[in-house]
Amino acid sequence: MTSTYAVLSEGLEKRFGEVRALSGLDLAVPEGTALGLLGPNGAGKTTAVRLLTTLLRPDAGSARIAGHDLVREPAAVRRAIGVTGQYASVDGDLTGRQNLRLFARLHRVADPAGRAGELLARFGLTEAADRPASTYSGGMRRRLDLAASLVRRPGVLFLDEPTTGLDPAGRNEIWDAVRALKSEGTTVVLTTQYLEEADRLADDIAVVDRGRVAHTGSPAQLKTLIGTYAEIVVAHSDALTRAAGVLDQLTGGAPAIDHERNAVGAVTRDATLTLPRLVRELDAAGVPLLDASLRPPTLDEVFLQLTDAKEPAV
Repeated sequence: MTSTYAVLSEGLEKRFGEVRALSGLDLAVPEGTALGLLGPNGAGKTTAVRLLTTLLRPDAGSARIAGHDLVREPAAVRRAIGVTGQYASVDGDLTGRQNLRLFARLHRVADPAGRAGELLARFGLTEAADRPASTYSGGMRRRLDLAASLVRRPGVLFLDEPTTGLDPAGRNEIWDAVRALKSEGTTVVLTTQYLEEADRLADDIAVVDRGRVAHTGSPAQLKTLIGTYAEIVVAHSDALTRAAGVLDQLTGGAPAIDHERNAVGAVTRDATLTLPRLVRELDAAGVPLLDASLRPPTLDEVFLQLTDAKEPAV
């Protein structure tokens, strides 16, 4: 069983005094796939990554990373993994090349200069290689940080909110790099607060809530759990309350109002609800309609439905 899973954990628990950060975390990540860990702030995502990368010791439970026992073989686990945290770990006073050569020497890579050159080319940093990292843009620094985590060619890469603080261009650069790594067979475990990021990068998603996995599945599978999303756009804000009333009656899904767009949306599991019926009911109620749609939910909507996002876990 362990030969087919790059990450396999059962019942991981971790306490910090009276606070229970993890309360029985179970994960199974097949080799060569990407798992997205999603959850509200305080759900236990970062604690999970720190445990799985040997930075913390679990209070209970077990895990195997790349075939190695997390507690009994921590050195072997560290040799098998790469880690990129929420903040860049590179030295701003050193050049990009110097940073990577330093990491290569620390990891006892046979040809530090050669490996640094390979990674600089791979991440599009060759032209900036001999500039101090402090002069890099946010996206460049994150790419350099990701390159540093790959100096040893790890089989499992842990990314803890790797695009935090980046603009859309920088985020896309990291996404492209992660896709390339996955295509080469690297297993990726990703925590993120960007739902679009998980939707684009993850083969499977584990929704973490209150220290344990509440739901798992592919992005498409999780979307089917909560049904169809009905959305109405009205001509003016005075009609929002009436539109919400119609939607509530048809779906029972606690409609959410978007005042900026004059829109109302709700999730429904009623397979008999059709767009013609929705439009008919709105017309009968005198709602001045601009647009109406029935569509699969976004991952953001899934996240809000599957977690108690308004009350973060400890």
